[in-house]
Amino acid sequence: MADIPGLAVIEYGTPHFDVVRPGQFVLCAISGERIPLDHLMYWSAEFQEAYRGAPEATQGFLRKRG
Repeated sequence: MADIPGLAVIEYGTPHFDVVRPGQFVLCAISGERIPLDHLMYWSAEFQEAYRGAPEATQGFLRKRG
């Protein structure tokens, strides 16, 4: 992934995530939208992806498992 200023690198776990490289946001795996770290509530530890909300999390799961 390109080096985007402010982009954090995260290791997604259950039920928490760890910040590998500090930043202000991550990118939604579905929409590409920026998600501020303090608003990050949806991610997949299995797929190591962040999601903007529940609909995107569902899409991500279906994309990988559907």
